[in-house]
Amino acid sequence: MQVSSDVTQILLRWSEGDQEAVDHLFSAVYEELKRLAHARVRHERPDHTLNTTALVHEAYVRLVDVDRVNWNDRAHFFALASRVMRHVLVNYANQRKAAKENGHGRKDGDIPKC
Repeated sequence: MQVSSDVTQILLRWSEGDQEAVDHLFSAVYEELKRLAHARVRHERPDHTLNTTALVHEAYVRLVDVDRVNWNDRAHFFALASRVMRHVLVNYANQRKAAKENGHGRKDGDIPKC
């Protein structure tokens, strides 16, 4: 498939230090990242406030912030993107939980009552 090999070529250029490739990557993978994010968000609680677009953008920012990754192919990129999205969602949930606990009279370091 042409798109698949195009993404792999862009990733290889990026691995070699071509920063221009990073700009091309986002447009080449955006729709697939949105589908992946939608699948991740679908398993979250119904009142989750982090939407698909925000998850894609947060994960993408974290992915391109990595200094040097030797990308094998597009499957490697999407597997790592999925893992990063999972981490974003877990961090988001932890921050929300901490804010909620701190907003109800608990202070950082308090031990929750069982």
